[in-house]
Amino acid sequence: MDHQKRSVDDDDFSQLLSSVCGPRIASGPVCCTKEQVDTLQSNFQQAESIISSCPACRNNFRDFYCTFTCAPNQADFLHVTSTQRSSTNETAVKSLDFYVSEQFGRSFYDSCKDVKFSATNGYAMDFIGGGAKNYSAFLQYMGKERPGLGSPFQIDFPPPPNDAGLDFQARSCADNDPGSRCACIDCPSVCAVLPDRPPPNSDPVCHVGAVTCLTFVLVMAYALGVLSFFTGYALVAWKRKGRKYERVALSVDSASIVNQPAPVQRGLIGASSLALREGEVSSNASQDFRRAERGQSIMETVDSLQPRHYRLNTTIRRTFYHLGYFCASYPWVTLALASLFVGLLNIGWSSFSVETDPVRLWVSPSSETKLHKEYFDSKFGPFYRTEQVFVTAAPERVIEGGKGVLSTSRLQWWLGVEEDIRQLKSRPNGYTLRDVCFKPSGPRGACVVQSISAWLGNDIADESEWQERIVECASNPSECLPEYGQPLSPQFILGGVRNTTSDSRWLSAEAMIITYVVSDSLDAEERGKAEEWERELRIYLATVKDSAAEMGTQIAYSTGVSLEEEINQSTNTDFKIVAISYLAMFLYISFTLGRAAVVSPSPSDVERVGTPHSRLSLLLPLWVREALISLRWKFSRRAFINSKVLLGLFGIVLVIASVTTSVGLFSILGVKVTLIIAEVIPFLVLAVGVDNVFILVHELDRQNAVHGPNAPFPATDDDAILQQPMSPDSHRSPFDSSLQSNGTDALTKSPLPAEERIARTLAKMGPSILLSSITETIAFALGALVPMPAVRNFALYAAGSVLIGAILQVTAFVSALTLDLRREEDNRLDCFPCVRIHVPIALPYRSPPPQPTLLARFMRRRYAPFLLQDIVKAIVLAAFSGVFVASVISIQHIQLGLDQRLALPSTSYLVDYFNALDAYFNVGPPVYFVTTNTDVTSRAGQQHICGRFTSCDDYSVVNTLEGERNRPASSFIAEPPAAWFDDFFLWLDPSIESCCRVRKANSEIFCNPRDPERLCRPCFEWRVPAWNITLAGMPEGEEFMRYLQRWLISPTDDECPLGGRASYSSALALSAGTVEASHFRTFHTPLKSQSDYINAFAVANQIAADISERTQTTVFPYSPFYVFFEQYVHIVGITQEILGLGLAAVLIVTATLLGSWRTGTIVTGVVALTVVNVMGVMSVWGISLNAISLVNLVISLGIAVEFCSHIARSFMSAGAGLPVDHPSAYKERNERVWTALGDVGPSVLSGITFTKLIGMSVLALTRSKLLEIYYFRMWLTLIISGALHGLVLLPVVLSLAGGPGFTEVDMDEEWMSSVIRREDQEYAPFRTDSDIDDSD
Repeated sequence: MDHQKRSVDDDDFSQLLSSVCGPRIASGPVCCTKEQVDTLQSNFQQAESIISSCPACRNNFRDFYCTFTCAPNQADFLHVTSTQRSSTNETAVKSLDFYVSEQFGRSFYDSCKDVKFSATNGYAMDFIGGGAKNYSAFLQYMGKERPGLGSPFQIDFPPPPNDAGLDFQARSCADNDPGSRCACIDCPSVCAVLPDRPPPNSDPVCHVGAVTCLTFVLVMAYALGVLSFFTGYALVAWKRKGRKYERVALSVDSASIVNQPAPVQRGLIGASSLALREGEVSSNASQDFRRAERGQSIMETVDSLQPRHYRLNTTIRRTFYHLGYFCASYPWVTLALASLFVGLLNIGWSSFSVETDPVRLWVSPSSETKLHKEYFDSKFGPFYRTEQVFVTAAPERVIEGGKGVLSTSRLQWWLGVEEDIRQLKSRPNGYTLRDVCFKPSGPRGACVVQSISAWLGNDIADESEWQERIVECASNPSECLPEYGQPLSPQFILGGVRNTTSDSRWLSAEAMIITYVVSDSLDAEERGKAEEWERELRIYLATVKDSAAEMGTQIAYSTGVSLEEEINQSTNTDFKIVAISYLAMFLYISFTLGRAAVVSPSPSDVERVGTPHSRLSLLLPLWVREALISLRWKFSRRAFINSKVLLGLFGIVLVIASVTTSVGLFSILGVKVTLIIAEVIPFLVLAVGVDNVFILVHELDRQNAVHGPNAPFPATDDDAILQQPMSPDSHRSPFDSSLQSNGTDALTKSPLPAEERIARTLAKMGPSILLSSITETIAFALGALVPMPAVRNFALYAAGSVLIGAILQVTAFVSALTLDLRREEDNRLDCFPCVRIHVPIALPYRSPPPQPTLLARFMRRRYAPFLLQDIVKAIVLAAFSGVFVASVISIQHIQLGLDQRLALPSTSYLVDYFNALDAYFNVGPPVYFVTTNTDVTSRAGQQHICGRFTSCDDYSVVNTLEGERNRPASSFIAEPPAAWFDDFFLWLDPSIESCCRVRKANSEIFCNPRDPERLCRPCFEWRVPAWNITLAGMPEGEEFMRYLQRWLISPTDDECPLGGRASYSSALALSAGTVEASHFRTFHTPLKSQSDYINAFAVANQIAADISERTQTTVFPYSPFYVFFEQYVHIVGITQEILGLGLAAVLIVTATLLGSWRTGTIVTGVVALTVVNVMGVMSVWGISLNAISLVNLVISLGIAVEFCSHIARSFMSAGAGLPVDHPSAYKERNERVWTALGDVGPSVLSGITFTKLIGMSVLALTRSKLLEIYYFRMWLTLIISGALHGLVLLPVVLSLAGGPGFTEVDMDEEWMSSVIRREDQEYAPFRTDSDIDDSD
């Protein structure tokens, strides 16, 4: 120890002291020797490369240690507490107290706390202060005895007594002195203020109390509307009650004129003859319409009562009639042509291919983010492949010893696992980790393995030692560098740590995180090596997972090939679900179609109800007895003839053929199949395609009941009148269009041939099938407007399958229907058509009208009359309005995104991995801001991107990113940017003698790291102007590129941490002697939810756009997850656009084919309400808006039309064409709704609703959460909502505001023929009640 004061007389010593400690120390006496100053200078070199970018921190650091070493008044602030003998047997300091004032200590710390070390995206404080958060911890770290940047002996910093101690004015990073002032990136207080950017989703939203203004307005409007409506209804009812006497008087007066002729008004032609349906009796059947005056001629009646016709409808019906007649007349030819059509298109399977690449599936080829990714990959190489493992305590061990995972035995076990992984060889080529890992220092460098073993090595026998080592390394990662040379922050390797400030908190970590970084490549062969090793690693980790329980641990892991393999496995396991769905549908079709074909029981069957053995059945309700009779008849001998097993099987075959044909067609066109297509299209086409089978078979049953060989004998006019069914208003319906042809055949007493019945069936239902098929195909095809290939391909395949299925159903299935009808009428068994059985011949009898199914009777007798009551209509409108309001309120809470865990089977090991990732990994994904079209060799270009020099633009790339880092809540940026340019120019700083060096003899030759110091000197040692932080005189042009290329190959090590090889070798793309592109790496804040990812992507693009605008450069952000989240920036607008186009298409198609814009608008409105209802359920059922749910919403449009189209068309074709403002129009609309519900309501319920429910319900068994949530839940909601809207709301709205109907042309012709043949030339429906009485 030497306490002598010395004057600085020696020029060499003075010069050395001045260069190391500055003129303040060099100007006076000092208490240090030249040797001490030399040692001090050598120690400063280690810190110089870290803190030299901020002159204030650098100057304070030097002043602090120079004062400690050389100040003449050391006794004022130093106190030696212990000594020791040196190696030369001299007395040396072992420990001392250093008194530092709070003012100086705080100022010193503040000048250095924000200085960045770009190479690690970290801070200089991590290296010089152990990541200290205050000045006390900073000083304590610097005084700790340790090699490197530590102290050679222990220095303690107790509080100074009586305000004594080291106390002088430390320099501020915002100092006005250019020699101390720091740049923005290292001193936030000198940064230009960025324009305010509020956090995402923080825009003010109008609220009334706890609800939004929109919700409040909707609720209040609905409440007031319902209250006003029912108040008005009550007042009207009260007034009607007060006029009861007046109504009674009017009825008496009307009775006195009952025999007077009524004025002629337009009505439905042949109304009563169309009412023959169920045998329901009504003695006042003719009182619903005003009759023509007695004595009118037939021509006058025709002139005054001729219904409205729709030419397009006539053309379509005739087309389908001719198509049906051809297919029925030449069934085998039709089937051969259909088989040829299907066979030729299925040749396209030779070009079949499946797309499994997630980027090619979910990212549009023209996506800007995808183009950015491709550019990034081509210039800087693909992003790394990661193999990651989470090791946690097993649940049973958590109860025993807490959640902490660190213990000596577990660490030893895991180090053995890591050794096995290092030695692991892939099959068959024997690749090891060294062959595929990422080596930042070059091919001979170390692999990047982020694990706790990088801190501990193999020395973990003593628990206290490894615990102390973990605490030390977590506090100062720079002191525990792994083999690859970059500091390893504790949050990368330890997770689930309590949020405390204690240094020992890391010892209670709940998870060890191990990450192997593997290089990726655009070269298929190189990528194949990585994938082969990853598959071997996956197999090994699976065995480790099975054995981990022995150590009281459990592991969750993922490899680079895991996600794609697990998604493919999900598809393979769901094949059984598809098979079950088709089997269930086949059984349902066979059973239901067979029931529809049951003929009416004979009188003897009815009489059996009264026999002694069944008298107890008389106690049962009538409908139960009828059902029992039908069941008894069904299981008679004819049941084996009337069943439809083969026909149902053929319908299923057509569905499969439509799918395979669509696949063949689009495979020829080069549209690849996706896994979603393979899983979902079969369900969708099955649910959609089978509907038409039911509709055609049900209509054929009605045709057979009236025109077939088993049709009842014709009834007399009196019977026809008595057998008219009951309607909701007049208790009988004259608007039954499907039986309008009864008159002709009843008079001719001749059954129609099978071909004619088939033709009439297709003529009747073909337009409805055309309407639903066109709307579904258009709706599905609109999904192709979504730019993502997976969604676009799905929409194309779905549209093609539906269209091909509809074509096959109106051709091939019609032919099969003809063959089945011939088989049935020839008494041949269903499953064995070659076998013919003999049925007992019954004597002719007066047969009652054909009896419909129980569901049809319920629809006509109970449901339709109930629904069409005025009070019920009011309740329906109020209820559906409430559902609409609730749906709109719920839509406000729909989230965006798609959790990737949903694409996995519920039993996949990746589910545990993603759960662990969310729970324990508290590091955000990296983000790169890429600059292009920037000439960094020019001073202007350099100023656009730099950050550590005083002449850098205030809003340069680095300064802007640093400013955004200071507001992470709105920018989602957590770490300082890795500024390659700043570190490159700092590497040139001659004060850092171990970095850039050239030969003394020839400055054009760079020195290698192993060249001796005597041959080399710093690059800019004698440069004029000297190296400075103003950029004046710094390299430009060719000189810039010369130094840059050398920097990029300079090693990054302890001697020169600023070397560019490890940190920046892949950060620049050089081309033709210039920098074509470069990137600035930083990290997002931890992103835990889908909204975090979406907002981070949106904000990063906004930041890049702001930088580009301010610096006139081209900047774009890139992160591996961006390509999957670009869709959410535009998905709301795309949803509105596609749904709007879909609804417009529905309106045009329905209005055109239905012949009424009013009815088309109603149908479109009901369809829109159905879709809104589905969207409302999405937020309730946890369904987010993404590409998949968007396509399902588009599909909802098409399927919702199917629930509405058949009823709407039946409603339109049952009318007399009364104008909307006609006095009888309201009553006539009620009649048409009643007829429509009776005609097609059962088919809609059993053939559309139930088939879809059966087909979709099987999806509940799937192991894929994606299918369960986005298909089962959404389609179940759609089916229920569509059925309710189509069978409840639509009939009500049509009865109130439906357009004027029209009559089928061929039915009118039959009516004319029947009228002309009558002797008295007067049609019964137009006779007065007295005429009917006279005829009795």
